[in-house]
Amino acid sequence: MILPNHLHLYNSLSRQKEKFTALHAPFVGMYVCGPTVYNYVHLGNCRTFVNFDLIRRYLLHLGYQVRFVRNITDAGHLENDADHGEDKIAQKARLEKLEPMEIVQKYTLHFHDMMRTLNVLAPSIEPTATGHIVEQIQMTQDLIDKGFAYVVNGSVYFDVKKYHASYDYGVLSGRNIEELQEGSRQLEGQEEKRDALDFALWKKASPRHIMHWASPWSEGFPGWHLECSAMSTKYLGDTFDIHGGGLDLKFPHHECEIAQCLAHSGQSQAKFWLHANLLTVNGYKMSKSLGNTLSVEDILEGNTDLLHRAYTASVLRFFMLCTHYRSVMDFSSTALDMAEKNFQKLQDTYEALLDIAPTESSSQNVQELVAQCYQALDDDLNTPLFVARLLEIVKFVNVIKQGKGGISEKDLLFLQEKFKAFTRDILGLVWQEKAQNSKADEFIDLLLDIRQDAKANKNFALSDIIRQTLVEKGVIIQDGKEKSTWKWA
Repeated sequence: MILPNHLHLYNSLSRQKEKFTALHAPFVGMYVCGPTVYNYVHLGNCRTFVNFDLIRRYLLHLGYQVRFVRNITDAGHLENDADHGEDKIAQKARLEKLEPMEIVQKYTLHFHDMMRTLNVLAPSIEPTATGHIVEQIQMTQDLIDKGFAYVVNGSVYFDVKKYHASYDYGVLSGRNIEELQEGSRQLEGQEEKRDALDFALWKKASPRHIMHWASPWSEGFPGWHLECSAMSTKYLGDTFDIHGGGLDLKFPHHECEIAQCLAHSGQSQAKFWLHANLLTVNGYKMSKSLGNTLSVEDILEGNTDLLHRAYTASVLRFFMLCTHYRSVMDFSSTALDMAEKNFQKLQDTYEALLDIAPTESSSQNVQELVAQCYQALDDDLNTPLFVARLLEIVKFVNVIKQGKGGISEKDLLFLQEKFKAFTRDILGLVWQEKAQNSKADEFIDLLLDIRQDAKANKNFALSDIIRQTLVEKGVIIQDGKEKSTWKWA
């Protein structure tokens, strides 16, 4: 059953929020550009995939059946995203003295490990570029037959000027074609092209190029932009619901995808184009070229000067989701500390909801608290506001725990169901296991009992000494009406 749908998403194509309606409800087709597997995936890459996992999870929660396609680029992606030069994977194979497919396997496995670590759902289909050479050759031939591509010396280029005469090259990125042409005239390696803006659909392989396949035009390899067009339309149709990726892919990659597909089928490739913003470190984009990348392992092990300690994978995922997916997220230890505190509040509330005894009536409008959470999600997945709404529920539950409020049985069951859905199913959080019955735990429990007796006997000096000592050792004490509880900071 599909829940009442008020979801609005920011469509990069129209540059405004639009109400989401599936083309073929209850089915949703969603394609997200995956990694080029020539290196270890870094935190900036992971942020993109965690954000699109959130969008997918919310659609699933609403009752849609989502076919989620995320590709693996294992060929055709040249250095600096150009049409000339060496394949990124082939270059890494030379450096590591391995076969290209060994590089692909090594870094694909690492990517999958990181996705599992961050609790990102596996895709419905994960196609590879090398597994779809036939489809790419077929699409290229069709574009040649329709006059939108031309062959030069065994390479095939997309004719942007010819396309722009019928359609709008720049419709996604807002780029002006005349300005683009002016800025491209001085680039090297453009001799084969009719125009500097034309991009490669198929490249003839040089003698030193390791990865190449037979085609009607040459022994060569596909262009990077062509791969996603061929794979997305193969599994989702000529037009599907959502195409997503990082903001850095909007131009030229996604712009070229739109052009290829529109010229090929006469139909728009995707109804919604969604883009996740960048992750920065001290204000600079995180990228391999700048040498300021951080890995998931760096965070889990505290293996970076930017952190004063390690954090769990669940806290890291929550940290990523505390910033809106279209906003720049700057990495800092302070922000991770705040995310960890709020994560712990959510976990404590989740557990408290299972232990609370219902009362005759509720001291707050539970339906309204939950409705406000949905309103935040429906507003283009506004996760900062969503988390703030969840923390309002935390406050409400804390009031009940302190005996200053109540909740009816009906509302309690409703809130238990929704809080689980919000935190576990949609945010994808995995609660951290707590050490049980350790010697340290027993000792802390004993100290709290002594402190409780000291307070009862009005020995507040001893009570304060015990509290301060425990706080200095990283113990958070929460005083209740009848007894005190504690947790590790």
